[in-house]
Amino acid sequence: MTTANPDAARLKAGEHYGAVFNKCRIPSAIVSESVYEKKMPLPEHSHELAFFTLILAGNYSEKFAGKSFEYSPLTVLWRQADISHQDRIESNSSRFFFVELEKTSLGNLVRDEKLPEHLFEQNGSLTWLASRLRQEIRGTRDFSPLIAEGITLEMLGQLIRKNKLPEKRSPRWLVRVVEKLNEEYSENFSTEVLAAEAGVHPVHMAAVFRQVYKETMGEYVQKLRIAHASRLLLDKEIPLSEIAYATGFSDQSHFTRIFKRLVGITPGAFRNSLD
Repeated sequence: MTTANPDAARLKAGEHYGAVFNKCRIPSAIVSESVYEKKMPLPEHSHELAFFTLILAGNYSEKFAGKSFEYSPLTVLWRQADISHQDRIESNSSRFFFVELEKTSLGNLVRDEKLPEHLFEQNGSLTWLASRLRQEIRGTRDFSPLIAEGITLEMLGQLIRKNKLPEKRSPRWLVRVVEKLNEEYSENFSTEVLAAEAGVHPVHMAAVFRQVYKETMGEYVQKLRIAHASRLLLDKEIPLSEIAYATGFSDQSHFTRIFKRLVGITPGAFRNSLD
């Protein structure tokens, strides 16, 4: 397990090197935002609490456990407490949303689960959940602590699932199917055509896909489309109708319905949550 450098600074809950805004306590966590007006290196440091970070604006890089990483907006990072890392703010006007899990609460919530030291995901379920949490806290004067805690629990649940290795190796034909879905997710696929290309029966293909990925191919493709749509929503000049067609939805209404079902808020609310 990676440990903190004893010579590195240790930031307390809610402390950041940038200007801190909107800090508040919710059940099980402390949330805050950190803003940096210019590019800068940050001293090597660790954090008192384990945390999620959603990058709202700007690019960011870090050195951790002998490796270098670069991140862009809509990336969510997770890091356990007391692990040293060196960061660099790579853009002017960078903004980050932090969710720091209190030790007692974290222990009670996941006492039988092993959490990773470090993990990141761009534009996926963790991004959507962190955006929903920020929207819930900022969107109402008296936000619901129960809803905020529920979203935090969902984020931990996703973290646990991502940390678990697949139960068995995927067959080669399934790898080819998934590659095609990843590359052409905005297209309308026929199960029969995909199965014919894979050389397996459609029913067998669907069953194995669900066994390995814990969801249907349709659900998998919808998540890819919504992930792409989330990236496009960063550009406020692109109309929602154009994003809908660019990501394979039949119209804006269909896009909005699926987006809200998966993300928990409408595309417009998601776009506003990134301000």
